[in-house]
Amino acid sequence: MITTENLTDLEIAQRADIKSIRDIARGLDIDLDLLEQYGKFKTKLPLSMINEEKVAAGKLVLVSAVSPTPAGEGKTTVSIGLSDGLNKIGKKSAVVLREPSLGPVFGMKGGAAGGGYSQVIPMIDINLHFTGDFAAIEKANNLLAALIDNNIQSKTRNLNIDPRTVSWKRVMDMNDRALRHIIVGIGGSANGVVREDGFNITAASEVMAIICLSKDIDDLKKRLGNIFVGYTYDKKPVYARELKAEGAMALLLRDAIKPNLVQTLEGNAAIIHGGPFANIAQGTNSIVATKMGLSLCDYVVTEAGFGADLGAEKFLDIKCPIAGLKPAAMVLVVTVRALRHHGGAKKAEYNTTNMQYLEKGIGNLEKHIENCKKFGLTPVVAINSFFNDSEEEVNFIIKKCAAEGVKAVISRGWEFGGEGTMELARAVVASIESGVNHYHPLYDMSLSIEEKIKMVATQIYGANEVTYSGKARTQLKEYIELGYNHLPICVAKTQMSFSDDEKRIGRPTGFVVNVREFELAAGAGFVVPILGNIMRMPGLPAIPASEGMDIDNDGHITGLS
Repeated sequence: MITTENLTDLEIAQRADIKSIRDIARGLDIDLDLLEQYGKFKTKLPLSMINEEKVAAGKLVLVSAVSPTPAGEGKTTVSIGLSDGLNKIGKKSAVVLREPSLGPVFGMKGGAAGGGYSQVIPMIDINLHFTGDFAAIEKANNLLAALIDNNIQSKTRNLNIDPRTVSWKRVMDMNDRALRHIIVGIGGSANGVVREDGFNITAASEVMAIICLSKDIDDLKKRLGNIFVGYTYDKKPVYARELKAEGAMALLLRDAIKPNLVQTLEGNAAIIHGGPFANIAQGTNSIVATKMGLSLCDYVVTEAGFGADLGAEKFLDIKCPIAGLKPAAMVLVVTVRALRHHGGAKKAEYNTTNMQYLEKGIGNLEKHIENCKKFGLTPVVAINSFFNDSEEEVNFIIKKCAAEGVKAVISRGWEFGGEGTMELARAVVASIESGVNHYHPLYDMSLSIEEKIKMVATQIYGANEVTYSGKARTQLKEYIELGYNHLPICVAKTQMSFSDDEKRIGRPTGFVVNVREFELAAGAGFVVPILGNIMRMPGLPAIPASEGMDIDNDGHITGLS
């Protein structure tokens, strides 16, 4: 990505005048003795700093987007720019984001630190190992996996676990399709019991979801203990607490549960914590990170992954009810080229003005606006600006939004940082002060799992009907018998379409979604209906981004984005 100065995102980040994290903390009135520093530019924040009165009084702004395209729409860039813009107009604001996963960093998507002049820094640290949270989550997850296989092998403390029913998988923070389905325990009886197993990517681990939904260490241990492992030979459920796993797992996570404080290029506060994917998990940062931001600032800008049908729906139906959070405003990010894509443009045509494509693709944005209103939120639309946007196309989007009673504003944070988002910041403040937003979840928790799925599928995706495979029906019956009918749902599906078919772009109608199978995340506290061919361990593309990365003897890094 090249800025107007012909610099890459990495070059901009490396040339930034980065402040000491102690200076950032002073600006937030934090007692410096409370900092748990990781070098000069990163620090952990203790959970004791969360102030529920300030949380309730703060203004939470949720940033989401239209259905994503291969080019990306820039939610993180807009979120960072918006927070900088709010600070520019005199509001005390922090941006609260998720941590990047190494899989996408070395694969195709790249990092998650923003872009251009709307970035969080130190960008290299954030995109690579950061403060080790992912490593701790990986180890805690794999400790439980080891305890399960150890118990199956044991002759003295055996819980009678049926190896064929074990649903807990190992994880690693890398895209590696060869590990999706494996056999463990081969090589003789001393090496365990032979059974099918597999790896998920760390961001898709239930431990990641639990970290992001836990309120404190006690809540963390309770959720870890509630993890469903499988069944005994006599069909009784087995949970992690029966393996006495939760204490040691929480010990590994003792630092990972604490939010991380860094800064934007403009020296404003950025809190980065947790990293669940939005197409297979809840897709938002942790409850404690969001509350920490609200405890320290009057405004908090946070983003939810992929399109609003995924991350935003889960933010509003799972995270907010659990945490007691109420968004004061919502922003929908759109790009002209995204709407060209949803109108049928091929990749080579993304950057070419074409009103026919735009007119056909605008339905995707209109559906997302309609969906936001179902949660009591009238969004502000941020048109993330690109050099090849035509005035005619931008004005078309603005007029279409106005017809929906929604204000659309051009966002130029990538090019100008906070200076380029001041108009967006003013529009968000005006939306909050207008009193038009009255958040409420889409569904009531008392509804059955099937009723919740039907509401999300028909009202948010626009499906006509929901069907279930035989396997899904059997699993659903089991989960209801175990007492989980009251849990929220966290749908796993493609991010590229409202439907479960990634090829049905734009605003598809007249379609049916099929629940292929379910997963139970009893520790996190939700049920996962899996639609289509979505996978929890991605693979690398034909030409991974890692091929363009390098470091020399002087520590100069290239190719990271």
